[in-house]
Amino acid sequence: MAPPSIAPVAAALLLAALLALASPHGASANGVFQVHRKFTRAGGNITVHLAHDVSRRGRLLATADVPLGGLGLPTGSGLYYTKIEIGTPPKQYHVQVDTGSDILWVNCISCDKCPKKSGLGIDLVLYDPKGSSSGSTVSCEQEFCMATYGSKLPGCKASIPCEYSVTYGDGSSTAGYFVTDSLQYNQVSGDGQTKYGNANVTFGCGAQQGGDLGSTSQALDGIVGFGESNTSMLSQLAAAGEVKKIFSHCLDTTSGGGIFAIGDVVQPKVKTTPLIPNMQHYNVKMKSIDVGGTALQLPSHIFETGEKKGTIIDSGTTLTYLPELVYKDVMAKIFEKHQDITFRTIQDFLCFNYHESVDDGFPKIVFHFEGDLGLNVYPHDYFFQNGDDLYCFGLQDGGLQSKDGKDMVLLGDLVLSNKVVVYDLENHVIGWTDYNCSSTIKVKDDKTGSAYAVNAHNISSASICQWQKSLILLLATMVCSYLIF
Repeated sequence: MAPPSIAPVAAALLLAALLALASPHGASANGVFQVHRKFTRAGGNITVHLAHDVSRRGRLLATADVPLGGLGLPTGSGLYYTKIEIGTPPKQYHVQVDTGSDILWVNCISCDKCPKKSGLGIDLVLYDPKGSSSGSTVSCEQEFCMATYGSKLPGCKASIPCEYSVTYGDGSSTAGYFVTDSLQYNQVSGDGQTKYGNANVTFGCGAQQGGDLGSTSQALDGIVGFGESNTSMLSQLAAAGEVKKIFSHCLDTTSGGGIFAIGDVVQPKVKTTPLIPNMQHYNVKMKSIDVGGTALQLPSHIFETGEKKGTIIDSGTTLTYLPELVYKDVMAKIFEKHQDITFRTIQDFLCFNYHESVDDGFPKIVFHFEGDLGLNVYPHDYFFQNGDDLYCFGLQDGGLQSKDGKDMVLLGDLVLSNKVVVYDLENHVIGWTDYNCSSTIKVKDDKTGSAYAVNAHNISSASICQWQKSLILLLATMVCSYLIF
C-alpha cells in the first residue's frame, strides 16, 4: 500500500511552511556533495549484495505503516553515501543517497538503539539539536507539521515536537521528530570550480531505530531520500522555487565514482518513458525484451502494471530481479551457444569459468519500454567477475527471493550503471542513455543560463576515499533570493 499523498490544500500549507522556514543567503549557484560507493562489484563476500537486496525488496514490496502524509519508505542500506555538514558549528554526517525514500534524517543524540560503530570504517556522529546555535525543533503547531498531517493534530501544543514514524514489512523502523538547521555544501561556481554555501534544511531527527537500521555492519548516520513525496528534499526545493523537480545519476562501475545531479542535464540528451502515475516507486511500462536481437515470446501478463507487478527502476537495489518465466527464458537464450559450460553455486550465485571476453561471447539484452526507449544491458553488466576467469550471474529469479515480488521486474544498479539516468518529475518521465560516467556532463544553471561542465574525477580529486573514487551530488539551482532544503 502506497503512503497517502498530501491533499492540494495541505500541499499549499507545506509550500507556505517551506517559505517560512527559509533564510536569506543571496542568489545561489550550483552545489556539490561528494558521494561514495559502499560496495565494490567484484570479489569479497558477494552474499552482501544479495542480503542487501532481499532486505530492500521486502521493504519495497511490503505494506507499510506510514503516519506521515506522503512520507515514503526509507529503504535498504543503499549503495552510495555522501558527507554533509549540519549545524553551527558544522559537524559531518555520512548519509546514504537513496532514490527509493523521501525524507532526509540523521540519528540524534537521544536515539535509542542507534549503532555506535560502522562496518564501513567511518566515524558515526549523533546530531544534537541543542549543540547547534542554528538548530530548532519543529513543533506540531507549525505549518510544516500541519501540512504533513493534513491538519492540526489532536492535543497539539506549542511545546510538542512534530513527530514522524515509519515501520517496514521486514520489521525495520525509524522514528523521531523534525528539526530545522543549517546545512553546508559545496557550490559549483564554474566549470570544475566550487565554493562553500549553506541552506536551511528541515529534516528528521532520528530518536529510535530498529531492525536493520540499528545494525552496525553497513551503518551510516542517516538517509537523504530522492523520492516523489512532498517531504523529500527535492520536493521542498521545488516547492520553494529553488530547483526544477529533476535529478539524475551516472554511476561509474568501470573506474568508480560518477555524478548525482539535481537540475537539467543538458549533455548528454536522453530519450524518456512515462512514469506510471499514483505508484509508490519509479514504475514504468515495459513492452518487450530482446536477447541477442531476438524478442522473447512472453505472455502479455508479464508486462501488466499494478500493485506487486510491473517494472520498478531502483538504483538502490544492487542486482536485477525477473519473474521466474522471464528469468528462465533469458537464461536459456544467454547460454544457448554455451551448452558445454559447467555451473557451480558460489555464495548463492550461479557462477562459471570463462577464459575469454564475456562481451564477445555472450549476447546483449535490451529491455524495451513505452515511448520507444530501450535499456541496453551488456554481458559485462549482467555478469560480474568474482576472481580470475570466474563470472557470476547478476540477474536473479525474483520468485525465489520474495513471494510478493515474484511477478515484478526490479532493475537495480547492475543494469543502471554506466548510464546517465534522468528522473524528470516535473514531466513525470524517466530516461537514460549509455554514457562514460567518468567523462564530463553538463548541467544547466537556471540562475545564469550557463551550462557548467562537471567531471566527477576532477571535482572529487580532493577527497581521499578508501571505498572508490567519489561521486558528485550537484545541485543546479533556479533563480531565487534564498535557498531552503
